[in-house]
Amino acid sequence: MATSTERIVPSLSAPLALTMGEPAGIGGEISLQAWLRRREAGLSPFLLLDDPYRLQAIATQHGWRVPLQVVAQPEDALTVFDTALPVLSVPLPAIPQPGIPDRLNAPAVLHAIELAVTLCRNGRAAALVTNPIHKAALYDAGFSHPGHTEFLAALCDVTRPVMMLASDRLRVVPVTIHVALSRAIELLDTDLIVETARITAHDLREKFGIQQPRLAIAGLNPHAGESGSMGKEDATIVAPAVARLRAEGIDARGPLPPDTMFHAEARAGYDAAICMYHDQALIPIKTLDFDSGVNVTLGLPVIRTSPDHGTAFDIAGKGIAKPDSLIAALRMAAAMAAHRTISGVDVSSN
Repeated sequence: MATSTERIVPSLSAPLALTMGEPAGIGGEISLQAWLRRREAGLSPFLLLDDPYRLQAIATQHGWRVPLQVVAQPEDALTVFDTALPVLSVPLPAIPQPGIPDRLNAPAVLHAIELAVTLCRNGRAAALVTNPIHKAALYDAGFSHPGHTEFLAALCDVTRPVMMLASDRLRVVPVTIHVALSRAIELLDTDLIVETARITAHDLREKFGIQQPRLAIAGLNPHAGESGSMGKEDATIVAPAVARLRAEGIDARGPLPPDTMFHAEARAGYDAAICMYHDQALIPIKTLDFDSGVNVTLGLPVIRTSPDHGTAFDIAGKGIAKPDSLIAALRMAAAMAAHRTISGVDVSSN
């Protein structure tokens, strides 16, 4: 078994594409630190779509010895990465001020994402890893999506992206996401659960290399409804979804009592937990692995991961942001790309 200082690095024919994220946040800092830790973390080559001048300013400010190499072609990153951080230049119109987003930089932030998606769809990047964005700063540039995930779905012509939070200990998928709990219950139906679980099972096979994914389907109510005494939804909405999934050949189990799904013995019995609402999914994974959780978007024709945190304006510019979640996102993206290559999926055709 590889140790933390002797990790197996997947062999990829193209680099990972890492976007800058919000320039006033911590994206630049954690990207530079990830490159500094590339060997001990076992990172595959990645290409950073960013402004090299702002990266150099950050490195100089904190005394980080990170040689930068501006590359003209993504493929050049494979040979450059060991000795320098390869950067595909995306110039910023305004000099970023830590913690203070500037709307003038919004078009460059969006361009970096669009370019990275294009590189992935053309097979010139193995996977997409995104640093956190700040939606409010992007609205003046025409950003009209609820979040990063929806923007990527639009770029990929996908109508139903699915959010997974993943770590070495647990994978969770919320069926409903950023809505009030009362609204989540209104939105929940059998079709939505089935569609979410189908996409999850498909991507666990194609992108994670799990040939027969096991899905644990959480109940909505305490004790999964306690035979109807604590709500009818588990019997009328969740159980029919499980039956349909099993009829389709998907190994789905449930509805399971949510309070007994996440201890170590229970987690060993499934590959992903399908949860009914946001906190039901995110509380257990953030409790188990707060610093190394990864946001994965399922249902896209490209692989996309992201750190499971925001722009952290409160600590931006201080050089104290931890790169752990970004490193985990880079490692997971590389592993997923390697599994996809092994499974014979032609990325460029999607």
